[in-house]
Amino acid sequence: MVVGDNNSSPDEEQILNSDPKVVPDASHGSSGSSSSALAGAEIDIESVARRIQQALTVGNKQHRFWETQPVGQFKDAGDTSIPDGPIEQPTPVSAVKQEPYNLPGLYEWTTCDMDDDHTCTEVYTLLSNNYVEDDENMFRFNYSKEFLHWALRPPGYFKSWHIGVRVKASKKLVAFITGVPARIRVRDEVVRMAEVNFLCVHKKLRSKRLAPVMIKEVTRRVHLENIWQAAYTAGVVLPTPITTCRYWHRSLNPKKLIDVGFSRLGARMTMSRTIRLYKLPEATMTPGFRKMELRDVPAVTRLLKGYLSQFAVAPDFDDNDVEHWLLPVEDVVDSYVVESPETHEVTDFCSFYTLPSSILNNQNYSVLKAAYSYYNVATKTSLLQLMNDALIVAKQKDYDVFNALDVMHNETFLKELKFGPGDGQLHYYLYNYRLRNALTPFELGLVLL
Repeated sequence: MVVGDNNSSPDEEQILNSDPKVVPDASHGSSGSSSSALAGAEIDIESVARRIQQALTVGNKQHRFWETQPVGQFKDAGDTSIPDGPIEQPTPVSAVKQEPYNLPGLYEWTTCDMDDDHTCTEVYTLLSNNYVEDDENMFRFNYSKEFLHWALRPPGYFKSWHIGVRVKASKKLVAFITGVPARIRVRDEVVRMAEVNFLCVHKKLRSKRLAPVMIKEVTRRVHLENIWQAAYTAGVVLPTPITTCRYWHRSLNPKKLIDVGFSRLGARMTMSRTIRLYKLPEATMTPGFRKMELRDVPAVTRLLKGYLSQFAVAPDFDDNDVEHWLLPVEDVVDSYVVESPETHEVTDFCSFYTLPSSILNNQNYSVLKAAYSYYNVATKTSLLQLMNDALIVAKQKDYDVFNALDVMHNETFLKELKFGPGDGQLHYYLYNYRLRNALTPFELGLVLL
């Protein structure tokens, strides 16, 4: 979600500081040394416990909103007598509050129709000027209109979950929050959920306490569809993460990354040596590696279902979901399959989505083109080789950096393929669903945009 400013109250800042992924963080050097990768990569249970303890000592004021919500509370961490499952049971939909929550008098709710080009442009403009920035204000996420169309209109989506706030007098869009429906398996139970994302409040309104009421409003609208759970991510510790992950970054255009301050030149490294270090082959290595097509949807669904079944929390995709989320869309999502030259069976699959960042205050560059690893399944090809091919096609398509979380089996290729660990951490949360024990990143099979 979005970074709070210094005028935010503690509660508002905790909510708005809910970065759903890590902005380029200028965090790793360009030496690619495995020792530096090891130093930054390990997120152990003790460090998570330490951060939770630090969050507890900040005082109740910091989390007074979240302590009123049906989420895992810090005080219950490690209590094995509390069962997994919903925290609050559903009520009849007729008992759900029928009217929207009250906004401050100058503002009004609006439903953002993402099929309408003018509205989509308004949302794009709000996000591109006010959404997540890194701590040094060097980069800001720049979701394209095409990406927003893709991210917010999956099968069965509800327009009423695309929620905006306008200034009554001018009708200017000044805040936004969304939910999209998903089926997420938690251990052995498939749960209908909302994936909540894109919480954004105009920078000049960060002290107006809009964020808590926006979260309550999207929750109300989700409940009206008889859905009682949600999944979301944040860059800060809130009550209470189900797991904590880290982004890793692989340089594809190291000179540009160093020039814009995303990366630093490693100790005893020259620019020419750094460029050589990150050089990739001109062509992919795997026989039968090709772009995914519509005819591949059933095979990719089978591969994904089999692969994701081993993780404690993962999406429950069907053919319609796979067609929407994974069929290639130019500059939005790229997907590739490996088709056996002998049997023509689709044996492997990899994908990444496109999320550029605006480069702020740089005379030479305005956009950082970043690929984000999405879902990857290797059965006949090694995951290492499959992801190396993904890096090669991303380089061919002029991406500057390839990012990947240390979820699923990703840790098996990160160091070998010269990814470096980022500074930021990404915390995953479930709303109104408790897990007794936190997961390790490699028990998580879910990637949220």
